[in-house]
Amino acid sequence: MRYLLFNKPYGVLSQFTDEGTGHPTLKEFINIPNVYAAGRLDRDSEGLLLLTDDGALIKRLTDPKHHIEKTYLVMVEGDPTQEKLTQLSNGVQLKEHFTRPASFRLIPDPNLPARPKPVTPHGPTHWLEVKLREGKKRQIRHMTAVVGLFTLRIFRIAIGELTLHDLPVGSWRELKTNEINSLK
Repeated sequence: MRYLLFNKPYGVLSQFTDEGTGHPTLKEFINIPNVYAAGRLDRDSEGLLLLTDDGALIKRLTDPKHHIEKTYLVMVEGDPTQEKLTQLSNGVQLKEHFTRPASFRLIPDPNLPARPKPVTPHGPTHWLEVKLREGKKRQIRHMTAVVGLFTLRIFRIAIGELTLHDLPVGSWRELKTNEINSLK
């Protein structure tokens, strides 16, 4: 079995084929056959992406019933009042789905690598630490929009106990045995 930790750059698709979109894919960074992303980050999101050929682990990591926490640093435009953070933490209605309880808290500006396409806010920005135990498509962006906050940048820093540490953007490494065991 193969288990890879990848620091996904901004603008890269979390798949190996571009399906005619013209966007960069994992293929440009990882030349290992038969590994797949365990969950996704949308093209505009950055950070920790786990790839493996272990289908049982992919199912475990992507199924919310297993409660594997994913941690993100999120830049929002607007005023993240305590009321809004509480509402987000308790869960919000997204179309036909009410989100599970999560953790949303205000943090100081993190030290993240610069992005090739800079963020261009139109108002005040703040950083949040977000911890989710589910991962619906573009969930953080949709959740923050419900309370009037516009998400400008998302950077995943952890899946469970697994973190990026100092892995450079666009780089990958094999997981250590203790890291694999922590996910299982």
